Amino acid sequence: MAYVISDDCIACGTCIDECPSEAISEGEKYSINPDLCVDCGTCAGVCPSEAIHPGE
Repeated sequence: MAYVISDDCIACGTCIDECPSEAISEGEKYSINPDLCVDCGTCAGVCPSEAIHPGE
């Protein structure tokens, strides 16, 4: 199951450099491409606003 980024995202960019599969896209609110996400959780571990969670 891919991770998702909630509305709590502050668009700081910390997660982008940590993603080994380059699944995170920049924007007003960042997003994770579920087809590229390898479900490693690295992004969630570095998110300062705790906006990244496993998807349902």
